[in-house]
Amino acid sequence: MAKTTKNKKKTFKQKDLTSKQRRHLKGLGHHLANLAMVGREGITDSMVNSVEDVLVAHELVKVRVQNNSPVDRKEVADLLAKATGAAVVQVLGKTVLLFRENIELHPDKKIKLP
Repeated sequence: MAKTTKNKKKTFKQKDLTSKQRRHLKGLGHHLANLAMVGREGITDSMVNSVEDVLVAHELVKVRVQNNSPVDRKEVADLLAKATGAAVVQVLGKTVLLFRENIELHPDKKIKLP
């Protein structure tokens, strides 16, 4: 069951991922750089906004949880997923991989799920 989230910038459709889709997204996320970091201040509004911007542009974002973060890595994944309407693809070590489909993104730039 897919739910639609309305954002001031774009319209998104978030859905549950199958294991095959997760595996595909893990492969795509392996080569990504960490585009957001959670540090000693935890999850801030500006950090959520930057994750939101990356999801709008690329649909897939890798977030790094630093050692001095007051929030556990699994909590970070859950909180960011709820705040952005994204699906947690993977929590591996101190890295979280999030995916959210952007239905308004140009078809050439969209991630094609199996």
